[in-house]
Amino acid sequence: MPQRLRSALSAVLITLSCLLVPFGALAVWAAYGLTDTGRYVTTMAPLATDPDVREAVANAVGDTLLQEVDHRLDVGPLRGSVRPFVHDAVRSFTQTEAFRLAWDTGNRVTHDAVLRALRDDRDDAAAEPVTVDLAPVTAQVKQQLSDEHIPLAARIPVQHTTVAVLPADELTSLRKGFHVLEVAGFWLPVAAVAFAAAGIALAVRRRRAIAATALGTALGGALLGLAVAIGRRLTLAGLPADVPRPAVGAVYDALTGTLRTVSWLLLGLGLAVALTTWLTRNLRPARLVRRWRGSPEPAPASAPEPNRAQA
Repeated sequence: MPQRLRSALSAVLITLSCLLVPFGALAVWAAYGLTDTGRYVTTMAPLATDPDVREAVANAVGDTLLQEVDHRLDVGPLRGSVRPFVHDAVRSFTQTEAFRLAWDTGNRVTHDAVLRALRDDRDDAAAEPVTVDLAPVTAQVKQQLSDEHIPLAARIPVQHTTVAVLPADELTSLRKGFHVLEVAGFWLPVAAVAFAAAGIALAVRRRRAIAATALGTALGGALLGLAVAIGRRLTLAGLPADVPRPAVGAVYDALTGTLRTVSWLLLGLGLAVALTTWLTRNLRPARLVRRWRGSPEPAPASAPEPNRAQA
């Protein structure tokens, strides 16, 4: 193969490999990181002690309790006086070990329900939304209010209140996207590695090809970190007015912590390989000695002139 064609093919393959690096990392994170229930629960567990998350949970559960009381009991005149006690009780409950256990259990149940819905290929599966039951949390808050002798605490109804996590009309499109992610999570990294290996093998100057691949990988890691930061800003900007942004930001940071780590690893590994390639090329011992002495490159030895006796 001509050298120009080899160089062109090598450049194209290395460019494709570097472009696939951030997309492959995203696909692997979505297909294998978010779909592992144990890893998901472990990632979300520290948020049970986050002040913003606890405040958001306290407000949501407290409002839900008051709505249930208003709906089932005639306590309109007492709503203003009961509201502070309810929210204080829920806020106090979020600081207990029982809340942390309920938080882990709720995340596990929610994650299992979402995965079952996304992996369900039945034709009638889209008609059922994914829901979560808040009855266990309501029962624990009611018990705490009763222990503190709050008025009307014993009359709070503990019903199986379901909250829709995924609406039914969105499940079909989400299933298709989930299946695409499962396929891409395997093939995109394989394609990136294969393109990089083929590009380096075809290169006329392989040392330069390795350096270019390393720099492209570092650039892909930087782009991945930038995409995570932009995604956070867009996610918070698109929230409704009644959704607490600090709590959503904490959840986003917890879920994308692996992506940020991978972006820094790609950046550091790519720069390290590129620097090593440059050092091994320019800092050879013999070349360093010649540069230190200031002598030019040694010329090839020529054949000695024959003397008169030899002639």
